[in-house]
Amino acid sequence: MIFNNFTFLIFASVLLLTATLGYGQQANVNLDYNPQKDTEGLIPFSARVNSPEVHDDQTVTFRLMAPDAQKVELHPGAINTALGKGRDPIPFTKGDDGLWTLTIGPLPPDMYAYHVRVDDVQMADPNNTQAAFTAMPPYSQLIVHGDGPAYYDAKNVPHGNVTRHIYHSDVTHGERELYVYTPPGYNSSKEYPVLYLVGGSGELPSNWMYDGRANFIMDNLLAEGKAKPMIIAIPNNQVIHRNHPEHAELTFDIFEKELRNNVIPVVDENYSTITSPKGRAISGLSMGGRHSMFIGFRSLDLFANFGILSAGDTDAETSLKDFLTDSKVNDKVDYLFVGQGTKEAEGFFNARVQGLVDALNNHDIVHDYYVGGNGGHDWSTWRHLLYYRFLPNLWKDLNN
Repeated sequence: MIFNNFTFLIFASVLLLTATLGYGQQANVNLDYNPQKDTEGLIPFSARVNSPEVHDDQTVTFRLMAPDAQKVELHPGAINTALGKGRDPIPFTKGDDGLWTLTIGPLPPDMYAYHVRVDDVQMADPNNTQAAFTAMPPYSQLIVHGDGPAYYDAKNVPHGNVTRHIYHSDVTHGERELYVYTPPGYNSSKEYPVLYLVGGSGELPSNWMYDGRANFIMDNLLAEGKAKPMIIAIPNNQVIHRNHPEHAELTFDIFEKELRNNVIPVVDENYSTITSPKGRAISGLSMGGRHSMFIGFRSLDLFANFGILSAGDTDAETSLKDFLTDSKVNDKVDYLFVGQGTKEAEGFFNARVQGLVDALNNHDIVHDYYVGGNGGHDWSTWRHLLYYRFLPNLWKDLNN
């Protein structure tokens, strides 16, 4: 009898240990590459059902318990782009028990932002623990896994640190935030180049970490020997309400002043940086790409390196005249990257990018133009551009 009780205790302990170490769907125990694969049949904490559930064939099942709803849809966005389904919402099917379900795919392994719509009310998936918070209403993340960690996932490599700085701005008259990534082995006795990386309309600095995975991308590139160590400073480029009627007229001057008066001084005072233009780069996506272009191109006293992601200007010949007609611009600029996603190049956003590229070509300004990835105007594209082209080519001519 004692033997049997002992055996039972051992067996129970093994079961408990297995449950503790297992990877349940959205358990959030580790930084898993496949957090939405259901391996234990457990529902996420505080959720009613598993949603989304990602299968190994890259199909995805969404679920929503809404017995009184008349209509449930997947709001059009990055998932539609990947599936080639245009801009129409994708309907769920209602079961007799009030459970609405939708299975789609297969989807290319990637991270996709999405909303659900219940009777035309847009919301984040109430069962998904992977959520993103921006300067817009929150949305959910779908993480479709491949056979192992992707280039943007946390891997077992040396990791850099991310520090959140809070500072007072005499430009916006309030307290603001700034995220700074320092590479693994950061040494204050050595000077590092700095990339100032900014977001798009509605993005906050943290989105370059949680959606863009910039820190993991940089960690992985350094571990693979594909990039130079650098500091990445991510300021908030929301400097005026995005729906302000004069946003387009005011935002560039305000953000340039914020960079000069506050952001760059905070970084240079707290970190060991190269303070010449050759040691600084500015890059951004969408609106941030336009900030990088309109502010950066007129600030060659600050920056000699540029990454314009999914941005440009249809009338670049006029708006960038001073930069384009500067006879010494190729001597002042070390690296100028312009990039967009494959699906972007086929659609609406291409006109601005092409306007910039055409203007650069017309004036023989050296630049690196690249179209790649499977995404449209979304984070799939911006992660791809960072990893596959921009960061590996940054600072190639810098001796430090």
